[in-house]
Amino acid sequence: MNGQISPHIAIFVLEIDRLILRHNRVHQALARDQQIRPAAARMPSPSAASAPATRHLRLWWRRRGRGGAVAATFAVALLAAALLLSLSHYASLPLAPAASVPRSSALVGLTLLRRAEEKGALCLDGSAPGYHLQRGSGSGSQSWLIHLEGGGWCRNLKSCASRQKSILGSSRYMESQVEFAGMLSDLQDENPDFYNWNKVKIRYCDGASFSGNVKDEFQNGTKFFFRGQRIWEAVMDELLLKGLRHAKQAFLTGCSAGGLATFIHCDDFRALMPKDSRVKCLSDGGFFLDVEDISKQRTLRAFYSDVVRLQDLKRRFLRCSSSMDPGQCFFPREVVKDIRTPVFVLNPAYDAWQVQHVLAPVVSDPQRSWQDCRLDISKCSPSQLEILQGFRKELHDAITELKQKKDWGIFVDSCFIHCQSLNSFTWHSPSSPRVNNKTIAEAVGDWFFDRREVKELDCKFPCNPTCHNLVFAKPFKG
Repeated sequence: MNGQISPHIAIFVLEIDRLILRHNRVHQALARDQQIRPAAARMPSPSAASAPATRHLRLWWRRRGRGGAVAATFAVALLAAALLLSLSHYASLPLAPAASVPRSSALVGLTLLRRAEEKGALCLDGSAPGYHLQRGSGSGSQSWLIHLEGGGWCRNLKSCASRQKSILGSSRYMESQVEFAGMLSDLQDENPDFYNWNKVKIRYCDGASFSGNVKDEFQNGTKFFFRGQRIWEAVMDELLLKGLRHAKQAFLTGCSAGGLATFIHCDDFRALMPKDSRVKCLSDGGFFLDVEDISKQRTLRAFYSDVVRLQDLKRRFLRCSSSMDPGQCFFPREVVKDIRTPVFVLNPAYDAWQVQHVLAPVVSDPQRSWQDCRLDISKCSPSQLEILQGFRKELHDAITELKQKKDWGIFVDSCFIHCQSLNSFTWHSPSSPRVNNKTIAEAVGDWFFDRREVKELDCKFPCNPTCHNLVFAKPFKG
């Protein structure tokens, strides 16, 4: 680029500054979250780990074989996306060629649930939950796409109290407007199959994937509202009155913790829709694995067990037996066994969040031998890469039965990333990750509209040159 800064780099510098301001509150609040303490070990909390301070995290997308100038362009442009990792999803920022100025994604206003207190459908702090609704048009006026926001979980009163002072536990901190991009975009070239649908983003503020329903408000003398199930029901009731009940096509989607919620509520969603409507679900980055970490501990299972106990979730999962650890009930591998509605599983084989906080958490690595690998998959040693290939196999084994379901869809790429559907760059663009020459959007559209059976399973890392892998900076030590 001959030392010149392209126009869209300057634009993304402004985006970075804006996003820093926008998410400052949640970073501050979640930095105080309780840390995991399975057995005698102390490990980083999934809720806190998903919201690192911005000075501790730097993100860029690396495409193998590109020159340093192009990498620099991605570095600045996609740094903005890292700031939304705190919510377990990535910023929906379009990346256009340097010669053009990208059109901003649509800004959609926040709607607070009516009569929330009367319905008992409240965020952790007792405020009304919210959602963002963008009306469809033309051929999409009777089609609906519902997206459940993600953002980790809280396992105890201390970490839930931190959320009460952030957008993940209170609508008092939520933005009045959010951008709709990726599969929520209203641009046909970025979102060819769903651009003109009615689209809704339901904000996440209950700390347990929209599944808790505890009547008691006081916990140790402090008010907490564990009402995710009621939030789900009340928001659905309100949307039904706004036209969802007449949907000819309906698509429930979610990212990360919202992806887990999609598994949990998929059949509930189907039951609300007209019998003759086309209804399907998609979980993006929500297939969390019950695996041993590098120190042979089951970090996420211990964390989930606390979430299940705190929000009294075991009765929500009837398949759970008394002999099972409570945390096992919350894993997708168990939840999917009872789902009858067609679901699309979108997941990276090397999920960056799970690698960092489930497979190789910092406290399980006292010698810091995994530090470089944890931050940049290209820096993994042969032995570490072998362990990562084992993690990939765990995912393939966990979805073995799903591969046999003709009406289910699968897209597992070999990228080191987390959620991919809410970013126009990864969802559908000339530079999107591809498997069998299909972008994620193309694969999902083919599956939803029954154009073909979709079971896209990528080869092992580093085989796919279209992957854009996350690269994190080493933690700052001041």
